[in-house]
Amino acid sequence: MQTNLADFIRDTHEGQEADAILRNCVHCGFCTATCPTYQLLGDELDGPRGRIYLIKQVLEGKQATAATQSHLDRCLTCRNCESTCPSGVQYGRLVDIGRKVVEQQVPRPLSQRLARTALKELLPRKWLFRPAMKAGQMVRPLLPKVLQNKVPLPQQAGAWPTRAHGRQMLLLDGCVQPSMSPNINSATARVLDALGVQLFVPPKTGCCGAIRYHMNDQDGGLDDMRRNIDAWWPYIEGEGRDGIKAEAIVMNASGCGATVKEYGHLLQHDHAYAEKARRISRMTLDISEILPEFEAELQQKLAGYDGKRVAYHPPCTLQHGQKIRGKVESILRAAGVDVQLCADSHLCCGSAGTYSVLQPELSYQLRDNKLKNLAATDPDMIVTGNIGCVTHLQSGTDTPVRHWIELLDAALQGRA
Repeated sequence: MQTNLADFIRDTHEGQEADAILRNCVHCGFCTATCPTYQLLGDELDGPRGRIYLIKQVLEGKQATAATQSHLDRCLTCRNCESTCPSGVQYGRLVDIGRKVVEQQVPRPLSQRLARTALKELLPRKWLFRPAMKAGQMVRPLLPKVLQNKVPLPQQAGAWPTRAHGRQMLLLDGCVQPSMSPNINSATARVLDALGVQLFVPPKTGCCGAIRYHMNDQDGGLDDMRRNIDAWWPYIEGEGRDGIKAEAIVMNASGCGATVKEYGHLLQHDHAYAEKARRISRMTLDISEILPEFEAELQQKLAGYDGKRVAYHPPCTLQHGQKIRGKVESILRAAGVDVQLCADSHLCCGSAGTYSVLQPELSYQLRDNKLKNLAATDPDMIVTGNIGCVTHLQSGTDTPVRHWIELLDAALQGRA
């Protein structure tokens, strides 16, 4: 694709990156075949190719409009298009650049500004989100359905293992997950403990930065990333509490993992953090990337386990963002679980971070389509790998929806 970027962005780091991405696009349209919003709306401008044209026009100097902003807002950033693009177009990075420029040119209505400010200020701050979630759970039966969908029933975390092991890893506990589904983190720690790995959560870590960054507060998102790097760094250098020297940083929320793996890219021009960020990204692993090493041991520990029949929903941030496919299914099958993938398993469930709040109509259509396909596999349980997917899917079904690591933990404890 030929480009002629406007003066305001041509010589910036963002302009140079956008120019390189745009030039890779060959207009083939393969991306539209796997775009969830294009499938629902049938509008070229609500598919990746159309959005790329809109971004190109804005970066070449055409004034953005409210319609431009709306088409970009409706993108889930699921990055399914990246998985099907034969030219390797990095659409996710391009849409972040385009949205930031459009945000600067198009004032939002007051209602949108208030909603977006509330989300990006509340969700990343655990000290604010935790009491808000607890209060919501206390009055949950009185809440309207739309709010009940965002407030899961209270859950016990269970015990965190206390044994020390020679192998040590860090865990990003996340911003909303400890309040919404605390058992996911402790289940991860228990599974790794059973396999001889000690998991540690450094103090002062928090939101991975994705919430602010993808809501066009990119400076705020980068600050979240720097804070995490500062919190992790002593444990990477072996100077942290109890002499812990971590060999990896574990992610059990694929949305966070996709973001942390991009720290090296996002902070590449920050001289104080660039090298640290690259090292952090190299050390970051989804829990599904760690456990294959232990499949034989899991088989031995779970010999004779009569596993449930589960439908597995691969989160977009895992299969498209991190390009990790097949690992979760392999781990669970090694543990004796009957794992099924549903039709169109590559499509988004509609959660997509804050998308289910900001674009509820499209989000719930995608959720219901996904649940229909998952139900067709006749599962005892639905499992996935991201807190957003867990909460969003559970809001539309009575079938239990869990993180897959919770199922594995329960099996190891004889409770599945």
